Amino acid sequence: MDSNGISTRGLGAALHHPRHARWTRLPLVVLATLLLAACAHSGPRNPLATWVPSKNFDERRPVVIVLHYTEQKSVEQSLDTLRSRNSGGRVSSHYLLGKDGKIYQLVSDSRRAWHAGAGRWGAITDVNNASIGIEIDNDGKSPFPDAQIDSLIVLLRDLTQRLRIPPTQVIGHSDLAPTRKIDPGPLFPWKRLADAGFGLWPADGAGDPPPGFDPWLALQAIGYSVDNRTDTVRAFHHRFRGSEGTELDAEDLRILHALTAPAATPPR
Repeated sequence: MDSNGISTRGLGAALHHPRHARWTRLPLVVLATLLLAACAHSGPRNPLATWVPSKNFDERRPVVIVLHYTEQKSVEQSLDTLRSRNSGGRVSSHYLLGKDGKIYQLVSDSRRAWHAGAGRWGAITDVNNASIGIEIDNDGKSPFPDAQIDSLIVLLRDLTQRLRIPPTQVIGHSDLAPTRKIDPGPLFPWKRLADAGFGLWPADGAGDPPPGFDPWLALQAIGYSVDNRTDTVRAFHHRFRGSEGTELDAEDLRILHALTAPAATPPR
């Protein structure tokens, strides 16, 4: 009996018997196909353990969506890079958005694409394992066309609803890796995404922060690493102010307070 509980006694004799050889080929092919399908459905099994299957499971799910720009000349070039390699090795993403809004999928949502690299967001240190990566066809210096952002919003709505990813958990590559990356850059329209219900954006009317407000703790509460404060502030400015700069000012503190202040309790 093999590891799947199927008796194989006498199988060799049947295979070599002239009268039965022709008739046993098809059932064996069918049997092998069924066994492969069962393994594919259940996933890899640990040979150290006895397989006692349960139906109480589902697919692993990502919890964050990471936006990138390609910094290449065309969507065709990016499709080639994302299916082969660049100067740093093999890279991929789950989706690529063309300037005309066309959506390309390169990796299944349930698979781990290689798009984020080293970095972290909050407590997530293996971002590739916990995320969906979306590359946006953009050279890093040009505005993002309306059709492209419209399509991105449609895709974000699908992903957050279907995969149950919190809509606030849409971040940029520079947010998780501020010392290495600047994409999707200061030209990316984060406010437009926020108006559609995605990502973080400061609410109006939060007011000035209270005395003793610590902006570094606020940045960490949002998800940023503050190991390199200069690069983190630059990433923060790209996202929330659409500008450069590596020093926090009073407006930054108001934004951070608005992003982290507890929601006001409605009057009874």
